[in-house]
Amino acid sequence: MTDIVAVLKQFCAEFNPYLQSCFPLPQGAERRVVEAMSYSVMNGGKRLRAFLVCNTAGLFNVTTKDSFPVAASLEMMHAYSLIHDDLPAMDNDDLRRGKPTCHKQFDEATAILAGDGLQAYAFEFLANALEIRPEIRLTLLQLLASASGAFGGMVAGQTLDLYAESTGNQKEDEDIIARLEEMKTGRLLRYAVEAGTVLGQAPLEQRQHLISYSRKIGQAFQIADDILDREGDQKLVGKTLHKDDAQKKFTYVSYYGIEPARQLAQKLIAEAIDELKMFDSKADNLRALAQYIINRNY
Repeated sequence: MTDIVAVLKQFCAEFNPYLQSCFPLPQGAERRVVEAMSYSVMNGGKRLRAFLVCNTAGLFNVTTKDSFPVAASLEMMHAYSLIHDDLPAMDNDDLRRGKPTCHKQFDEATAILAGDGLQAYAFEFLANALEIRPEIRLTLLQLLASASGAFGGMVAGQTLDLYAESTGNQKEDEDIIARLEEMKTGRLLRYAVEAGTVLGQAPLEQRQHLISYSRKIGQAFQIADDILDREGDQKLVGKTLHKDDAQKKFTYVSYYGIEPARQLAQKLIAEAIDELKMFDSKADNLRALAQYIINRNY
């Protein structure tokens, strides 16, 4: 059985120095915003999205280091989303990964600019990854923009998270929750896997199975996060808990309750693992990661 915690730790030991090197500090007054960008990107994190990029590409014999530019640009995009999500106008959180959020460590204006800077830098960094063929870079840029945006992407999911309310119609409510869960967290996780298939020029059938895997783990990941908000240990989770109920967020947990939500997450993970059958032992890390997603305590 794969010790996924040890595997993730080793991956981070290799990837994090590369990621840190992406943030050279300017000498002028603009240095402050780059410091805030670097602080937020390097402020802990499991690097699951980066890991997914590299391990998916690895199924098609792309080396881990050849995947690093794509993984780094995705971590930048993810960090931008967390900075803005923590702002007073949104989730209004003081802690992220057990440390002060960007607007608490710096100030609100700097945090907004740091998020803006990371979003732009994610595209700039990927566009300048000259070791990746131009047509592959273009595809990745298009996919990242779609995954991050307001038309079925992460921004759309965040909007639903802020404003979604029960319609009083079970079918409509289930649809709202499913779309929220899939887009808010799931779209960048899907991009991570899809980017790996693009880097590896995967055959269509294998790509479709991997995308299905990613959609299921993305939904399960968000459900697990919602459960942790109810049941987690704040010292381990590293952010303020019980906020979903306080802010009357619309989640599977609030709609169905803890146990039905947990059962749904387990079902999704079992289905995700089933999508990997054709890859045999080469996909053991992806199988172990799927289990980790719903068994983690932070």
